[in-house]
Amino acid sequence: MRIQLLTAALIFVCAASSGAVLAGDSPLSAVKQEIKLTKVTPQYWRVTFHNPPYNIYGPETMPQLNEVVTAIESDPKLVVVVFDSDVPDFYLTHYDFVPPLTDTTSMPNGPTGLPPLPDMLVRLSKAPVVSIVSIQGRATGVGSELALASDMRFASREKAILSQWEIGAALVPGGGPMARLPRLMGRGRALEVLLTGNDINGELAERYGYVNRALPDAELDTFVDTMARRIARFDKQSIADIKRLVDAASLPPNEAIASEWEGFIGSVKRPAAQARIKQLMELGLQTKADVEKRLAHYTGTLGEESK
Repeated sequence: MRIQLLTAALIFVCAASSGAVLAGDSPLSAVKQEIKLTKVTPQYWRVTFHNPPYNIYGPETMPQLNEVVTAIESDPKLVVVVFDSDVPDFYLTHYDFVPPLTDTTSMPNGPTGLPPLPDMLVRLSKAPVVSIVSIQGRATGVGSELALASDMRFASREKAILSQWEIGAALVPGGGPMARLPRLMGRGRALEVLLTGNDINGELAERYGYVNRALPDAELDTFVDTMARRIARFDKQSIADIKRLVDAASLPPNEAIASEWEGFIGSVKRPAAQARIKQLMELGLQTKADVEKRLAHYTGTLGEESK
């Protein structure tokens, strides 16, 4: 079991590609639903992360998210999609470290030629549909990377926490934050987020440009829903053309995202990463709420005994 845990640690960032059985309208398969799809109108969908207690994602949910992204890309009427969560305190967190590495590495590359996680994030960014994230809870690692790949980000001032926590486990993030964050907040702030692994609350995330706006928690749902309904009334082709032109000026090239994945794979093979993931699991990662909620605190304590 210990070997499996350490091996599984080598793949955690794949999480961003995890997650999505369509619920609400029609389940896509008999497996556990970890993502729900609600078609509010033909033009406006909501995708809800639902894997309590911590919204941890693993290889079994990879095909689910892929089905959602494929549906978003191909639906002729869809104009706007909102990604949210119904798990209190957690938006979308890190990878499930228990399954063996082969559960993920055996998956084929996606349509872009990239591995599953970067493939789905790149496709989401370039889809002819407006993607909005509504963050009420912790968006850590994969959750942050999905938010960064989406077109707009809105956060609860009181409840949202964003982070790229990987440095605390001696890992290099693999889902695109090195390519995306500097474009949003500048080099210095991007390095602050990536090299400290600290939690960024909603107010600071807005100030840094990590999110578009931070709103009072009681107002967030209504604000996002109103915006989504407004956009959903507009012409799909014009929206797709505007997105394409903005993408050309602002998105990183696919090669930059691919390089991050390679950097991640290289980092997870190092003994330091395996040792730190093992320490975190022993502290209660994936089993204790305090560890999941205060991950920055726990990663900051690792390795102290060796100094």
